[in-house]
Amino acid sequence: MTEQTTPVDDMRPVEDTTQVEQGVSAESEESRAAEPQQPVVVAEAGTEAGAQAAAPPSPVAPTVAGEPEVLPVKVKKDRRVLRAVLRWTAATVVFAAVGSAAAYGITGMERTDVPGLATKSDGRWDYPAIVKPPLPSGSPGPFAESNKAGVHSADLRELLLTAPKGATADPALRGADGWLAKGSFLAQYAEKTDRDTVGQLLTDYALRHIAARGWTTADGTRTRIYLLQFDTAAVAEDLVTNKVAYYDSPQYALQGAELVERDEAFPERAAVDQVTRYAYTESKPYGAEQVREAYLSAGDTVALVVQSRKGAAPEIPFQQTVVLQSQLLG
Repeated sequence: MTEQTTPVDDMRPVEDTTQVEQGVSAESEESRAAEPQQPVVVAEAGTEAGAQAAAPPSPVAPTVAGEPEVLPVKVKKDRRVLRAVLRWTAATVVFAAVGSAAAYGITGMERTDVPGLATKSDGRWDYPAIVKPPLPSGSPGPFAESNKAGVHSADLRELLLTAPKGATADPALRGADGWLAKGSFLAQYAEKTDRDTVGQLLTDYALRHIAARGWTTADGTRTRIYLLQFDTAAVAEDLVTNKVAYYDSPQYALQGAELVERDEAFPERAAVDQVTRYAYTESKPYGAEQVREAYLSAGDTVALVVQSRKGAAPEIPFQQTVVLQSQLLG
């Protein structure tokens, strides 16, 4: 069978090769003449070639009389372009992952760990975490509804605030078996008459025992804490509010603190529930050192916190110490 090469339209045999599609301009004819020509073979029906020609056609361009039709040639994508796209995509994913990890690393760090963002210290000491001692089995807390006397059932010695990091302990306040003699406590008061008066008050109010702890920090600040336990909360509260501590100043002056006034700088928001606080500071002009002191009443226990330092005693460590001791008693 002889094959003939003829332009096609819609993959059907063209009977009249002299027909020209309407609307084709001369400019279109010239552009097509410039394109490479590729003949299309049309086979007769019933042959193998005809069967292949019956398959669904691909789009073709309109034909022009006297010219073979040119089919569009499918251009393969440049593999180099594809590889470049893949490389940029991978790089973007890597940069996004690294950026996310860096952001998490910054937000997960403490402020003081990030260079340039360290917060300047306000003078607070590095105290251990506050941990209250366990109560004996079946014993209520000092402020429980069932504990009408407000008794601290925990060992009083374990209710003393622990010294901050780097401080040097004062062995003189350890006492015998952790209990301080009444005379050692009374030595804190400046006048003999005051020592005698306070001593008598402790006897009258039925003092049970005294636990004490002291230390000195690297800056020379000396701290002393005394816990005095009585039979009931009512007794302890009456002793503090009516006999020892007044609103503007304490009733009895401590060693080196003859002129003392209410500490107005102590923030009221630092109050601890169930704990009565009277805080004082030595007024100017003070001598070789400044003294700060606070009386606390919490249940059946009275606390006296004293800090002193040559020149001036910083207020932040004093406030910090008083609040932490209050939390242990509260």
